[in-house]
Amino acid sequence: MRVDRVRLLNFKCYGEAELDLERGVTIVHGVNGSGKSTLLEAVFFALYGSKALDERTLDDVITTGEEESEVELRFTHDGREYRVERRLKLRGDRATTTKCVLETPTETVEGARDVRAEVTRLLRMDAEAFVNCAYVRQGEVNKLIHASPGERQDMIDDLLQLGALEEYRERASDARLGVKSVLDGQREVLEDLRSQVERKEGQDLHEQLNELESRHADVVSKIDRFESQREDARDSLETATDVLERHEETREELADLAEEIEALRSKIDETERKREDAGERLRERRRRREELADERDGLLGETDLETGDAEAVEDRIERLEERDEELRDDLEDARVAITERKGSMERLREEATELESRVETKREEADQLDDDLEDAVEAIEQREEKLDEFDAEIEAAREAFDDAPITFGEAEGYLEDLEDDREELVSTRNDVAAEIRSVEDAIAEGERLLEEGKCPECGQDVTDSPHVDVLEEKRDRLAALEDRRDDLADERDDLEERIERAEALREAERRVDRLEENRENVAQLVAEKRDALEGRHDQREELRAEADEREREAEAKRAEADDLEDDVADARAELGEINGERSEIKAELETLRRVAEINGERADLERELETVRERRADWETMNEERREQLASKRERKRELESEFDDERIERARSEKRKAEDYLERVEEKLAALEDDRDQLRGRIGGIEEKLEALERLRERLEAVETRCERLDSLYGEAETLQTTYGELRAELRQRNVETLERLLNETFDLVYRNDSYAGIDLDGEYRLTVYQKDGEPLEPEQLSGGERALFNLSLRCAIYRLLAEGVEGTAPMPPLILDEPTVFLDSGHVTQLVSLVESMRDLGVEQIVVVSHDEELIGAADSLVRVEKDATSNRSRLVRGEPPEAALLGAE
Repeated sequence: MRVDRVRLLNFKCYGEAELDLERGVTIVHGVNGSGKSTLLEAVFFALYGSKALDERTLDDVITTGEEESEVELRFTHDGREYRVERRLKLRGDRATTTKCVLETPTETVEGARDVRAEVTRLLRMDAEAFVNCAYVRQGEVNKLIHASPGERQDMIDDLLQLGALEEYRERASDARLGVKSVLDGQREVLEDLRSQVERKEGQDLHEQLNELESRHADVVSKIDRFESQREDARDSLETATDVLERHEETREELADLAEEIEALRSKIDETERKREDAGERLRERRRRREELADERDGLLGETDLETGDAEAVEDRIERLEERDEELRDDLEDARVAITERKGSMERLREEATELESRVETKREEADQLDDDLEDAVEAIEQREEKLDEFDAEIEAAREAFDDAPITFGEAEGYLEDLEDDREELVSTRNDVAAEIRSVEDAIAEGERLLEEGKCPECGQDVTDSPHVDVLEEKRDRLAALEDRRDDLADERDDLEERIERAEALREAERRVDRLEENRENVAQLVAEKRDALEGRHDQREELRAEADEREREAEAKRAEADDLEDDVADARAELGEINGERSEIKAELETLRRVAEINGERADLERELETVRERRADWETMNEERREQLASKRERKRELESEFDDERIERARSEKRKAEDYLERVEEKLAALEDDRDQLRGRIGGIEEKLEALERLRERLEAVETRCERLDSLYGEAETLQTTYGELRAELRQRNVETLERLLNETFDLVYRNDSYAGIDLDGEYRLTVYQKDGEPLEPEQLSGGERALFNLSLRCAIYRLLAEGVEGTAPMPPLILDEPTVFLDSGHVTQLVSLVESMRDLGVEQIVVVSHDEELIGAADSLVRVEKDATSNRSRLVRGEPPEAALLGAE
């Protein structure tokens, strides 16, 4: 894989940027914080999306102050071109992916999850494997070396796809255990089914079924015979019942006819009473109609209408209502005008009162300012006197340095030097005192030995001893030390006096600083008060001028209010005239509306009279029809009374009793037989169900036997598969360990050629050991910081070579990316890093990208990209540069 181009828009510190990457070694150079690592993060983010952000979120990707961000990456993989694009948009407080698309030579993949899955499939590594193999991020240069052997084994196994074999082995193990569990369960089921089949086969179910079916046939035959006899009895019962029911119906019809005849007589009488009452209502309504006509004529005499026609009355009412509406509008306008003018009048007078109050307030404030000005002048004079006092105190404090060994401002350092001298003197004096005590102890011990007749130096007999005079030397030494102690005591007393004098001078300096600070504050306050004093003079004159202006405004507003009061009086007179005219219209409207009501009431009376007349005619017709029905029902009653036959009725009652008695007995017999039949059917069904269950058990037994045979075979296959995956993983791991150890030693030898290290050992558990030239083993953690960083880079490069050799031709490796690899390296180690980068290029790594601020790495570049940051906008930009070799060729 080779990265061809990366384009950024509002990505972190970049506004707009575009970078083309070539084959070979590309150095991205710039000062710390310029945005170099962000380019690599953009490539990583374009490939794997949010999985490349560690603990950060999509919000951190969008440039501060912007709403959208975009990253586009073009790369070549396995000889074919690909393009991936991601767009982000800030929605509220969160950023979301609005577009994520991967264009391949054969299809277009959309969606963040699908794109990440496709990239993982293409590169054969997810985001974690990418940073463990090809992308050495800033600060993670020692990640593999600091990992435990188990963690290192998991990382490398995942990169070499061995983790998948372990996953397959675990799946095979889980499958084997699952098959074993199912097989054990099926074997238990098989034994249980065999026991059930044997029990059911020993019950002679077929013989029991034949006997029960024979008994069932006898019972069914008896039931059929009794049911036939029961039907005959039912027919006889039905015939007798029909005769008796007909007789009863005739009696009931006679009773109903008698009731209906009586009801018709009552209705005829009631309807006749209603006709008489309706005639009385007709006479009453005619009298009321005449009374209303007289009232209407009287009301019309009060108006100027010549006729009481309803249309004329309504037209007159409509005109009066329109005039009343006009007057009501005029009345409302007059009231509104009065209210508005009264409001304006009151407002003007309130404003005049408010202005007069403000005039008084302004003049009081101006008078108060006169008093404040006098106080301020007095306060300034007092503070100026205070300044003179500060000057005198400062001068007096500085006089302390007139006869001092130092000048003003040197007291703090002078005191510190004296205190250091005192500490040194005390230490010397303590050493002398300790030596005095040691010499005194030696003298006392020597005198004790002399008393015993032994040499005070060596402890031997004094006779002929060359060390006898050593005691006198120690006494001389003691005297000299005591003199030295006294001299040091005098020096200490003199030094204490000088320190005390220096502390007084330091306090004088501090007092001068405080006084000068206080004087500066007071001087600043005096200046501020003088400025404020001038402003208050102007403020006083402005207050008095504003008071005069407000007084004139108040007089004008009161004059305007008096004019409005006259307008209100005129409006009230107009209001009285309107109310008088409306009263006259209201009285006439009430008269005309009563005339209209009378017209309506008379019309209602006419309609009611017509209705009553129609009802009286209807009631007459109804009574005639009822009289005809009454005659018909009387004739029917006479016909029914002639149909009664008492002898026939008695025979029917006897046959009914016999049939009911037989049916009662036969039902009991049939119920008993049906119970027997149902019981036999139930027992037959139970036997049949048992036979069916036996057959099902035999079928299940056969199926379970077949399943157990298959599961037993599957268990063996899963066990073989589990073993195969484990052996294959162990074999591949050992081969990879051997290859990785060889590549690691080759890479490390390139870095540390002719140095103090002999080689590196990598065991099957991925434990690393470094051997020195003398054969002494070292743990990688025992190397220096720079050596550990180079060791880890060598390990990462060896893993990269192993993966490249393992998949060459099928899935080319991504670029080798190193982000600030020189963080832990000194100058000498940076040179070795350059050798490592050049060796990887010589070994055929198609593309290497190194981000660094170190100038020494530029010499290893085939192409150079510089990153600069604008201090004003805080935005980074890319500048394409030339490596030193190219620049030299251009100069020639």
